[in-house]
Amino acid sequence: MTFPSTGSGLQWCPERVPHVTLREISPDIEDAVLALRVAPAQEQFVSGVARSLIDAATQPEGHPWLRAVMADEVPVGFVMVSWDVVPVPDELWGPFYLWRLLVDERHQGHGYGTAALGLVADAVRAGGADVLFTSCGQGEGSPQPFYEGLGFVPTGEVDSHGEVHLALDLTRGATR
Repeated sequence: MTFPSTGSGLQWCPERVPHVTLREISPDIEDAVLALRVAPAQEQFVSGVARSLIDAATQPEGHPWLRAVMADEVPVGFVMVSWDVVPVPDELWGPFYLWRLLVDERHQGHGYGTAALGLVADAVRAGGADVLFTSCGQGEGSPQPFYEGLGFVPTGEVDSHGEVHLALDLTRGATR
């Protein structure tokens, strides 16, 4: 999958990153996935893995799809997608919504987040989606420029938590 660049220079360059895959979180990698942490300045924008697992367990109506981001069989990140849900205003977004994307602070800047997002886009497209939604907080250190650099555009919606909602058009014929 290639993503359009909007000036930030963010594009997935598979030749620059190890083999990146998304893997179900099994007992043999669970501790390593739970140990993943973002940089302290990013904690205001993304919840950790433990909080995400709690959210997934307490919000099954969100149809959480959880995966470890693996680089050469080493957990470097985590994704959680709300999978094919009926949206409920200001409560449940979708139908396909990137609920969490986390890359461990030790592994940032290597293209893993971009590669993971490409794999998520492929998966939700294969699941019948033509749009992938997400949201993010605003302010210094916000991931919004990252998302916009990969082709997400603001929808104009800001939720009750102050998060800006973004959408990625999956019909533009992106290919790997």
